[in-house]
Amino acid sequence: MKLEITTPEQIYFSGEVTSVTLPGTNGLFTVWENHAPLISSLTKGKISYMVEKIEQELDIDGGFAEVSKNIVTVCLELV
Repeated sequence: MKLEITTPEQIYFSGEVTSVTLPGTNGLFTVWENHAPLISSLTKGKISYMVEKIEQELDIDGGFAEVSKNIVTVCLELV
């Protein structure tokens, strides 16, 4: 699935991942391939995502995430 992480200043990451864990307002949730569509607000915490079996992490202050058709779009502000 494709992950796109954007900030007001730049595209932080755009690429293929196997999973993404996000700090939703109602708690952490993980998105896998073929996940149901959703839109969620994000709270301060960490985004973690798997790129070729290597976990990457990113601290955030909050934002929004949208999941649709194996594309995860995250709009946020970095800590």
